[in-house]
Amino acid sequence: MAKQRESRWVKAVVSRIVRFFLWFITKPEWRGTENVPAEGGVIIAANHLSTFDPLTVAHFLYIGARRWPTFTMKDSVMRIPVVRSVAASTGQIPIKRGSTDAVKALHEAELALTRDGSSVIFYPEGTCTRDPHLWPMTAKTGVARLALTSGVPIIPVAHWGEQHILPYGQKKFSAFPRKRVTFNAGPPVDLSAFEGKPLTATLLTEATEAIMREITRLQAEIRQEEPPAVPYDLKRARIEAAEAAKRAERESDDGKNSTEA
Repeated sequence: MAKQRESRWVKAVVSRIVRFFLWFITKPEWRGTENVPAEGGVIIAANHLSTFDPLTVAHFLYIGARRWPTFTMKDSVMRIPVVRSVAASTGQIPIKRGSTDAVKALHEAELALTRDGSSVIFYPEGTCTRDPHLWPMTAKTGVARLALTSGVPIIPVAHWGEQHILPYGQKKFSAFPRKRVTFNAGPPVDLSAFEGKPLTATLLTEATEAIMREITRLQAEIRQEEPPAVPYDLKRARIEAAEAAKRAERESDDGKNSTEA
């Protein structure tokens, strides 16, 4: 039996506050809302542009697609007293990344999907994109695993515009004039080629790439631009940056030794 995860009165209050706030600073454009199932468990897989976009994603899902948004939220955010109370009352799922509690959180997300029929939002990239042109990056495989083990549809959602309100890594909030924020939801990602097979690392990587291709395609439709042939890999970029820093340090040391000699 489906479980009511949210407090109805808290949900009503929060949704009105968010709608009122976003009305003043955004001009939303929503495409593909018909692709979001009206009921039943569904994974919403979205790109991540800004720390502001959870509000716009929730707005799109609740007002545009008529589904209550359930997020997996960083435990650090949940430690804020007011946020913790609101999140608990609206059915959000806390997650501690890099710990055994992350597995528990994914299990709770699976229950929300299969038992409660919730719409659960995931950012497969795990963080805001660092691509220089803000295209979706390579992603973690947890969402693909959850989709394959739960059997619920996964709806790819791309959005564009929040970076003009609060760019990642910056504190300057640009509320006015109102910014156009566009959403584009596609039909369920076809993962049939991966179903019924052992969930190996290779299979999960390929399934994840299929999900991210759809999200990237949808964002390209919004932007009317050609996406990069190879998505930005944050892990590889960090390794290359660390190696470059070590080389620079060695070259600096060699230069000092030559001077001293």
